[in-house]
Amino acid sequence: MPWPVLVFDIECIPDIAGLRKLRSDPEGMTDQWVYSAWCEERSNEGKSDFMPLHLQRVLVVSCVFRNAEGLRVHSFVDRDNASEGKVIQAFFGAVEKHVPQLVSWNGGGFDLPVLHYRGLQHGVTANKYWDLGEDDREFKYNNYIGRYHNRHLDLMDLLAMYQPKNNAPLDAMAKLCGFPGKLGMDGSQVYQAYQDGKTEDIRRYCETDVMNTYLLYCRYQKMRGGFTEAEYDQEIAFVKQSLGALAPAESHWSEYLAAWR
Repeated sequence: MPWPVLVFDIECIPDIAGLRKLRSDPEGMTDQWVYSAWCEERSNEGKSDFMPLHLQRVLVVSCVFRNAEGLRVHSFVDRDNASEGKVIQAFFGAVEKHVPQLVSWNGGGFDLPVLHYRGLQHGVTANKYWDLGEDDREFKYNNYIGRYHNRHLDLMDLLAMYQPKNNAPLDAMAKLCGFPGKLGMDGSQVYQAYQDGKTEDIRRYCETDVMNTYLLYCRYQKMRGGFTEAEYDQEIAFVKQSLGALAPAESHWSEYLAAWR
């Protein structure tokens, strides 16, 4: 299996400030009023209240980083409601530094386009990520942008044979493969949790989601021959050992391990 590998997942909330810029609401209206008015308009038009990608404000980017030295779980979090640009820049900085294989579940359909749009607004730089072969010939036929390239592997998209009608949910596939799946909340509950001041709960939820993705990636590597049976078993044992070391300081890993049957 190629290392280093960086598996990532993001959690977002509606960008109400951006929404205000694009609307003509009366001055002095609260954020909740603006958001509710937009939702009502969408409902009247028979549309979903799911925010378009350019209005998804990035709150958390969680990563599992695996290389020859070990496994790390780390999150970039906008804790002061003013650091979205720094969060996105930190993620792309990690890509620049390590040039890993990126792995996601629906990253091509959601996470990366959101990071593109939001990064553009904040003036983020990501030279290596956007290299299509102009600077590095190796990137001409294998880069992070190409849908059928491997530098970014959208595992959901690949397993679905690039047919959206075949897409499967991360939670379902994780549970069907014997992994814990989602814990604590799901994406539809993130905004309310944010409004309730539960940013750390969102961060923990995002970390367990990205761990589910890494475990499915390991299962995929076993299926394609990237891991032998013994190597796969060894990696799963190593993940459990690594999470056990994190559990005393981070209780969600104790819960995760307890749910892992």
